[in-house]
Amino acid sequence: MFELFKNLGEWLVSGEQWTGPDGIAHRLAEHLQYSLLATLIAAAIGLPLGLLIGHTGKGAFLAINLASFGRALPTVGLVVLVFLASGLSMTPVYVALVALAVPAIVTNTYAGMTAVDPDVKDAARGQGMRGHQVLFRVELPLALPLIMTGLRLALIQVVATATIAAYVSFGGLGRYVFDGLAQRDLVQVLGGAVLVALVAVALDLALSGLQRLLFLPHSRLRSSGGTPTRTA
Repeated sequence: MFELFKNLGEWLVSGEQWTGPDGIAHRLAEHLQYSLLATLIAAAIGLPLGLLIGHTGKGAFLAINLASFGRALPTVGLVVLVFLASGLSMTPVYVALVALAVPAIVTNTYAGMTAVDPDVKDAARGQGMRGHQVLFRVELPLALPLIMTGLRLALIQVVATATIAAYVSFGGLGRYVFDGLAQRDLVQVLGGAVLVALVAVALDLALSGLQRLLFLPHSRLRSSGGTPTRTA
C-alpha cells in the first residue's frame, strides 16, 4: 500500500505527466470545459424554471417529478444512447451531464422560493411592488442560499460524472481512469480519481466563497424579517 501511494505521488508530480496532449494540464482543461459548460447550460434551464414555479406556484408537481425522473436516468446508458443517435460528437456527454445537473438546480431553487415567508411577500405587495419586483428584490435574495446550494450540488455531481466522456473516447480526467483500467495500471486509475476529487473540492470551495459574498448583503434583510423598503 505504501508503495502504491509513493508511486501515485511520483505520478502526480512528474513533469512529463503534466505536458503534452495526454498530460494532466490538458486533461484538466478538458474536464473543466465539460463540467463548467454543462453546469452553465443546466443553470440556464433549471434556474428560470425553479424561479417560475416557485414564484407562481404553478406547474410545481410536474416540474419536480420531471426533475426526480432526471435523477433516475442511468447516465452511462444515456450517453451511449445519444452517442449512437448523434454520432461522433460531444453531444451525448453534454446531454447526460445537463440531465444530471438540472434536477438539483430546479428542486433547490423551488425549495428556496417556497421557503420565503408569505408575510414578507405580502408586505412587499402592500408597499406597491409588482410581481417581478417581489421576485427579484425580495424572493430571490432570500432564496439565494438554497439556490447556491443547488448549484454547488449540481457542479460537484457533474465534475464527478464528467469522467464518462472518456467512456466514448473523448478526453478529461476520466481518460486516466478508463485507460488505466484497460492497461491494468492502478496508479493511473487512482491518479485520475484523486484529480477528479481535488477538482470537485476546489470548485465547491470556490462556490462556497462566492455564496458567502452574495449572501452577505442580504443577511440584514433576513435578520430584520425580510421587510423590504420601497424606493422611488
